[in-house]
Amino acid sequence: MNTNDERRRFTRIPFDAECELHSDKGSAVVQLIDISLRGTLVESSSPLPVELNDRVKLHLYLANDILIEIPAVLTHAQPPQYGFTAGEMEIDSITHLRRLIELNLGDAALLERELEQLILDGDEEGG
Repeated sequence: MNTNDERRRFTRIPFDAECELHSDKGSAVVQLIDISLRGTLVESSSPLPVELNDRVKLHLYLANDILIEIPAVLTHAQPPQYGFTAGEMEIDSITHLRRLIELNLGDAALLERELEQLILDGDEEGG
């Protein structure tokens, strides 16, 4: 299955918010365009201190006390937009992300199917 088909197994939620990108090469504030269980698309008015395949952490603050921390890899760069594939998240972050997507999807069954697919993808990658 090609990458475009794989990406489409996860619903992208348009989400307009600022988030922070942190890498070994520096940090930047970026604009979140959309988010899914599998990754994010962000936009930046200036070049980001990252290259393809660099590992980063994206911090999305939903409220003063809610942080979704997404370890990710830069897999697509067409400035000013940058696409990141999410890695394994801490339980608190994945719980908050799941709730965010559930609220925006309005369909718990669709979310459950996507979570099952995420688990299956993880099993395939893990061996």
